Amino acid sequence: MQPSERDEIRDLLKRTAVALKQGDVPFALCGGYAAWVRGAPEPDHDADFLVPEVEAQRAAKVLADAGLQVQEPPEDWLIKVVGGGSFVDVLWRTCGSPVERDLIDRSETLAVLSVLMPVLTATDVLVTKLMALDEHYCDFARLLPVARALREQVDWGTVQREVAGNDFAVVFLQLLARLGVVDGVSAG
Repeated sequence: MQPSERDEIRDLLKRTAVALKQGDVPFALCGGYAAWVRGAPEPDHDADFLVPEVEAQRAAKVLADAGLQVQEPPEDWLIKVVGGGSFVDVLWRTCGSPVERDLIDRSETLAVLSVLMPVLTATDVLVTKLMALDEHYCDFARLLPVARALREQVDWGTVQREVAGNDFAVVFLQLLARLGVVDGVSAG
């Protein structure tokens, strides 16, 4: 990612968060930028926010009313906030399940690029990233630096319980244990 592209996505991330805050829409930063705030490498693509499914339409209206360009892609579980060549995804479903208010409520308010905003906990970041693994997307190389960076902030027992039904995630946890990245993760 070029410096100008990075600045563009960062600006759009901040503008999206401020609009959601001002519109009193419950939300949380998730995905790569939530991991980055907690010490992982900065992502090289989009930024992601979660809103509860029941707030999806209101979130879209609040963002449009704030002057942001909102697009509805073919997927029926997100909208995109577009600026220049960058975009921010605002999701109300993750890994096939609706986003519930308790996930947002567990987030922690952190300064992200000088804007205070709710950010998923490191544990929830890892759970959502691991639950996205399947036979079509199984990129351990992208996950390994995130897991290493967040390892001391994560409740690994909770992660293990939450992802137990996803064989790809379970294997990734086993890999982390074998590499010595985490202790106490059983072989499943």
